[in-house]
Amino acid sequence: MPCRSFSYQSPEDAAPIRAMLSGRDDPNNSVEPVVQDILATVQKDGDAALIAYTQKFDCPSFTSAMLRVPATVLQNASQQVPAEDLAIILEAASNIRAFHERQKQNSWFTTAEDGTVLGQMVRPVDRVGLYVPGGQGGNTPLISSMLMNAIPAQVAGVPSIAVVSPPREDGTPNPYILAAAHALGIDEVYACGSAWAIAALAYGTESIAPVDVIAGPGNIFVATAKRMLIGKVGIDMIAGPSEILILADSTARPDQVAADMLSQAEHDTLASSVLITDSAALADAVKAELVIQTKALPRCDIARKALADWGAIVVTYTMDQAVELSNSIAPEHLEVIVADPWTMLPKLRNAGAIFLGANSPEPVGDYFAGPNHVLPTNGTARFSSALSVETFTKKSSIIAASAAFTQANAAKIARLARLEGLEAHARSAESRTR
Repeated sequence: MPCRSFSYQSPEDAAPIRAMLSGRDDPNNSVEPVVQDILATVQKDGDAALIAYTQKFDCPSFTSAMLRVPATVLQNASQQVPAEDLAIILEAASNIRAFHERQKQNSWFTTAEDGTVLGQMVRPVDRVGLYVPGGQGGNTPLISSMLMNAIPAQVAGVPSIAVVSPPREDGTPNPYILAAAHALGIDEVYACGSAWAIAALAYGTESIAPVDVIAGPGNIFVATAKRMLIGKVGIDMIAGPSEILILADSTARPDQVAADMLSQAEHDTLASSVLITDSAALADAVKAELVIQTKALPRCDIARKALADWGAIVVTYTMDQAVELSNSIAPEHLEVIVADPWTMLPKLRNAGAIFLGANSPEPVGDYFAGPNHVLPTNGTARFSSALSVETFTKKSSIIAASAAFTQANAAKIARLARLEGLEAHARSAESRTR
């Protein structure tokens, strides 16, 4: 059997399922001291630390001259990428930009009869750093991560964007990453990876100016560095291993459901794939399909272990029970493959992204349709949202009180201040009445 089976009839039955999934949250405490040392070394030694770490882990012949990718290399990268691939990247970028343009928020002001003006000013942060993984040895570049992180920052109006991506053995990032950056008009790219790249973005070095917000996925060292720098810089989120939950009824095709489960299981051995259905027949058919399809995958060993450790097929009596369990789990990706998915949408409260219908598999959204694929994981969709334009903005409250307002309310303000033991606050307000 490729993954575990459960039955669900009441909320009490969710406990063993959540317990199974909670094992993915276990932090690797051995990483923290290593990352702390990296952060301190980069803060102290700057570029020299970046060069030393890169020589040790990525490119033995790396030099300081190779740290920033020259503009000519960015331009030439577009020639190294097949034209048909570049066209797909540009089309995906257009879809992503169109979606995120609708997220832009406006500043606003209100004026009271006494002349007091209140409002909120929405501005982009001044500088953003984006981490783009190079994949295995730099050969499986996360092009979509470049698009999904850079475009919302651009839509927000961020004037300065720096990209860091680990170099391959020859000292250069993958040309697909460079071509995507060039296509987006980003000309500040550094061949630098792992926790030392995150440290450089946060603290700054001789070559890399510090940023205000860091976004982008990475391995445990990248994620730990981001978590340890919260407060020094803003971050997008601490993303855990990928996960998918599929709600399906008897109308769903078993081969499609199995394919969608495997689309997450192939990510890594901590990825989670869960099917919840009210059809025992579908559950059995999907199990059989998982066995067949897993064998045919290039990353079959990864997918098989992920399914065995973190995969589950849950059978419920009703779809309402399935929705109840889904809301309890709060998955990163939630697919709804039922006869009428729109009728279920109002009941779905907790999910990073919701994919409605059999024609909306997770890759459609994560690569091409437009919504962002940087999503909350490990149940955090209960209280957090996808990366968006808002990630790269800040809001300032505007208070322009009229003399009439302050004089009329000074005594009340002073009373509240004195209740808190803040006499100077009270006198500040009262001084406006004299």
